[in-house]
Amino acid sequence: MMSGISSVAPTDQRVTRVSWFALGWLGALLLASYAPVLLRLVRQWDADPDMGHGFFVPVVACFIVWQKRRDLLALTPSPNWWGLAVVLYGALQLYIATLGAELFLARTAFVISVIGIVLLLGGTAYVRLLGFPLFLLFFMIPIPTVVYNSLTFPLQILASRVSTEALNMMQIPVLREGNILELAKQKLSVVEACSGIRSLLSLTFLSLVYGYFFESRIWMRVALFLSTIPIAIVANASRVTLTGVLTEYKPELAEGFFHTASGWVIFMVALVIMIGLHQILNGGYRLLHARR
Repeated sequence: MMSGISSVAPTDQRVTRVSWFALGWLGALLLASYAPVLLRLVRQWDADPDMGHGFFVPVVACFIVWQKRRDLLALTPSPNWWGLAVVLYGALQLYIATLGAELFLARTAFVISVIGIVLLLGGTAYVRLLGFPLFLLFFMIPIPTVVYNSLTFPLQILASRVSTEALNMMQIPVLREGNILELAKQKLSVVEACSGIRSLLSLTFLSLVYGYFFESRIWMRVALFLSTIPIAIVANASRVTLTGVLTEYKPELAEGFFHTASGWVIFMVALVIMIGLHQILNGGYRLLHARR
């Protein structure tokens, strides 16, 4: 009996060592293959204000994986050769994207390849356990330009309309022509940066992370995620309205440091509103169940 037990243990240890070795060299090969794509992606995070949250996405994903380390070590690796097919598909997508100079396809090919490696070395159990951090990686990739442009202009018009109504309610004369607001002392242009897409991209990412750490109910996570759309729209319209009000007293406050600072303040307010909404929904849920 004792000899049977001792003969099994070294085999398990050998399999574990081989898995870690394979993970190391496959990971290094993946980083080497996608190095130009990843370097350009990091440069865009630094240069594009809409993607400032990109730096935090891999950090948060790795932290979640680290939190799950005990569950991962408790699983028995069950390599799945379908993972190799996923990796090869990612390589094919990268090749096509390189030929067509399509950044979105090249960048998503990296995430697809990461998922394929996890499936290849660990199996479906590992993919299920790491599903959320793997999904989060897509948020470090800017949305396609075509989609971005189709979203920004309607959001610009919506922010302009809401701000115009708000300013009129405050007895501040304003004339709107498209996304241009004509005030008594200055003309305001609701440009792409003021469309609210920046807040929307960051808030959706933060809502997912917040829901993961502070909420276990799936329906509540979905509600928080969907709430980021109206919250981002209202927050951005509030920023434009605030700018319009400030220009009545000091036109120079509509640009420069004060304009940038107001964007950060409004974003933090939007984040607080999302957290407050979570508390309100929790309170309503508890009250409903208490009455039952």
